[in-house]
Amino acid sequence: MKFEKLNENKIRITLSNQDLIEKHIDFNSFMSNSIETQDLFLDMLEEAEQRVGFITKDHKIKIEALAMADGDFILTITKFGKREEKEIPSINKNKKITAKRKSTTLNSENLVYSFNNFDDFCLFSSFVEKIKNFSTIAKSTLLYTYNDKYYLVFSKLNLNHPYIKKFYTLITEFGTYVHNSDLFSYKLYERGNLVLKNNAIKLCLKYFK
Repeated sequence: MKFEKLNENKIRITLSNQDLIEKHIDFNSFMSNSIETQDLFLDMLEEAEQRVGFITKDHKIKIEALAMADGDFILTITKFGKREEKEIPSINKNKKITAKRKSTTLNSENLVYSFNNFDDFCLFSSFVEKIKNFSTIAKSTLLYTYNDKYYLVFSKLNLNHPYIKKFYTLITEFGTYVHNSDLFSYKLYERGNLVLKNNAIKLCLKYFK
């Protein structure tokens, strides 16, 4: 398992197939709220405290588990303000943890991610620029605004790009994957406002960096 502390309130854990095998958990069990998965989440929280100093005691937490195309899992764990004494007690072996799970095979015609604001998109662009030949990850990237959010549409993602996994882990840090991306991209085309076309990331780096 790989632990990365993104900030004081958020970490990312990369969990491989081999990690699941060692924990005696298969894919179906992991994508459900099985007892084994609950124990795994608790063990990971304890290990996160030891390895990167991420303390969740007395905090509310949110776990997002994303299944990657190559079989790995990326877990983003966010902690919030401390609970009041009268609220639910801190995490322990008797507490049930619910994780929001997503699964994607990266095989749709379009891939869409939402950003809360333009600054988040620009920040993502500045980081993705460090990926070698990042402009070849997709045939084109378009940036739209719709319902007070920004949406980045990747057309014909290059699944054979040598750094596709690095790109994918990076974008999940700044944006949120939009399910049914193909259908949603058509909605953006019809109802959204196009902000940057052709290569939105390059344009952002050129004019807003």
